[in-house]
Amino acid sequence: MGFVSRPKPEHASKLSRMLARLDSSSVPQDMNLPGWKLHQLHGNLEGHWSVWVNGNWRLTFAFRGADAEIVDYQDYH
Repeated sequence: MGFVSRPKPEHASKLSRMLARLDSSSVPQDMNLPGWKLHQLHGNLEGHWSVWVNGNWRLTFAFRGADAEIVDYQDYH
């Protein structure tokens, strides 16, 4: 089991929009909105994607078929 923490309050609104968009997405490219800086991850997070929340904070996710899974809010830098 991983570590669970609450999102920073100043990120809550943007995270809510991102999660709603992710829920309706069927491919990672659906998350490629202006300012979200979608990019594919490498190394330990190979197969995952990331969108920029704020500062070092990212929403990361992987897709299995048309469904997002392994969704995380993290500072991986």
